[in-house]
Amino acid sequence: MNVANKSAVTEFVLLGLSNSWELRIFFFIVFSFFYVATMVSNSVILVTVTSDSHLHSAMYFLLANLSIIDMSLASFATPKMIIDYLTDHKTISFGGCIAQIFFLHLFTGTEIILLMAMSFDRYVAICKPLRYASIISPQVCVAFVVSSWIVGTMHSMSQVIFALTLPFCGPNKIDSFFCDLPVVFQLACVDTYVLGLFMISTSGIIALSCFILLFNSYVIVLVTIKHHSSGGSSKALSTCTAHFIVVFMFFGPCIFIYMWPQNSFVIEKVLSVFYTIFTPILNPLIYTLRNQEVKSAMRKLRSKFLNFSTETPLHSLEF
Repeated sequence: MNVANKSAVTEFVLLGLSNSWELRIFFFIVFSFFYVATMVSNSVILVTVTSDSHLHSAMYFLLANLSIIDMSLASFATPKMIIDYLTDHKTISFGGCIAQIFFLHLFTGTEIILLMAMSFDRYVAICKPLRYASIISPQVCVAFVVSSWIVGTMHSMSQVIFALTLPFCGPNKIDSFFCDLPVVFQLACVDTYVLGLFMISTSGIIALSCFILLFNSYVIVLVTIKHHSSGGSSKALSTCTAHFIVVFMFFGPCIFIYMWPQNSFVIEKVLSVFYTIFTPILNPLIYTLRNQEVKSAMRKLRSKFLNFSTETPLHSLEF
C-alpha cells in the first residue's frame, strides 16, 4: 500500500502539560510572563549590541545572533501553547505539526553551530591572542552565522523529509504541547524501534558529539586561564563560565531527549519546557549579569533614552 494512502491523519490533538483547569490557568500566567520576558530581554541585548560601538566585536556580534535564535526558538510553539490553555480542544493540523518540527530543528541546529562558533572565538581570544585579529575577522564572523543557518536548514530538512515519509493511520494524540519527532514517530504505523535508531543517529549522536567538542575546547581554555592571574584572565574566566553554562543548559535536555527517544513522556515534557521556554530567557540573564561591558552599555542606553524623554518638549509631541 502506498505510504500516502496510509497517512489518514489530518490533524493531531496536543494533550499539553495538564488537563486541570487550575493548572492550565497557572501555566498560562507563568508561560506568558516568561515568553514576554524572553522577547523583551533578548530584544534589549540586540538593541544594546547594535547601538553601542564598544560592543561591535566578534563575541557580541555572535551574542546578538544568539538572541535572535533564542527569540525564534521561544516563538515557534510557545504562543500556540499559551493560547491552547484557554481552550478545551487543542489541535494542530498535519501541516502545522510538520512546520513545528521544521522550525524546532532549524533553530536548535542553528544554535548548536553558533555556540560552537562562540566557543571557537573564546578559544582563539585566550589561547592565541596575538593571532586573534587575523583569525576572527568580520568576514569570518559573518561566515559563522551564515554557516550556522545553512547547517540548521539542512538538518531540519532531513527531519521533515523523514517525518513526511511516516504513515499515520491510527491514534493522533500527542502527549506534549508541540510536535517533535520523539513523540510524533510513536504514532506512526511502523516499527518504532527503527525510528528510534534514526533519531539517535541523526540528532542524539550529533548533539552529544558537538557537546563533547565544546566541553574539550572549554577545558583547554580554562587550563590556559589557570596559568594566568591578571584581571584580564579573570574577565576571560567569567566569560567562558557564562558560555559553558549556556552550552550545558542547551545541550543537556537535547541529548537526553534524542539519545533516549522512547523515555518517559513526563520527563520529555519537563525537558521540552526547559529548552524551549526557560533556556531562551536564561541566556540573556547569564550574559548580562556576568558581563560588565554589556551592563555598562545598557546603562548608557537607558540614560540616553531617559535624557531624550526629558529633553523632548511637550509641544513637539502635539499634533
